[in-house]
Amino acid sequence: MKAIKISPLSITLPFLALSPIFMIFTSNLILGERLGKFGMAGIVLTAVGAYLLNVSTTRKGILEPFKAIRRERGSLYMIMVAFIYSITSNLGKMAVLHSSPLFFAATYLPILSVLFFPILVWKNQGKMKQLFSHATLFGLIGVAIALATITHFLAVNLAEVAYVISVKRMSLLFGIMYGAFWFKETNVMERLIGGFVMILGVIIITVL
Repeated sequence: MKAIKISPLSITLPFLALSPIFMIFTSNLILGERLGKFGMAGIVLTAVGAYLLNVSTTRKGILEPFKAIRRERGSLYMIMVAFIYSITSNLGKMAVLHSSPLFFAATYLPILSVLFFPILVWKNQGKMKQLFSHATLFGLIGVAIALATITHFLAVNLAEVAYVISVKRMSLLFGIMYGAFWFKETNVMERLIGGFVMILGVIIITVL
């Protein structure tokens, strides 16, 4: 949430495509899953996609896109998110295998809500009325997150977690387009190309 607040959607969301790269190591350690021979090719493509997100800055130097990523704090936050997801996705599958998709979905989010609610109250003193003044909006967001969580754990229960995450990362393309349509973000075509390349790398890593 911090990443998408301070930086454009079109430049932060594509970095979620890095989570399958981290899963090369975390899935092997946690679940014993290993990727095929095309893994390195996928890694290279994903790195190229990350480079293309800021390709217009190359006029300042070949390494300028990477410097731009370092300066864009939202991108750094999203890379951290991708690494955390690479761990929690594997742990989530372990939990599903020891219970059921619906049981874990029904307990996971409520537990998170209980843990974070005191922080919400502490950080937003005097602003809690916003929750009730936008009840319909927050309600729709809650329903969407609940459905996404349930279908995610159903998918994890049916397929290898790396395959599930690779398909899930296709949402990056929608995020880039939403950033252009709703928030009038610029340089979207440049970032859309980078997003496509990153997703192609993810597909090669997890499918071939």
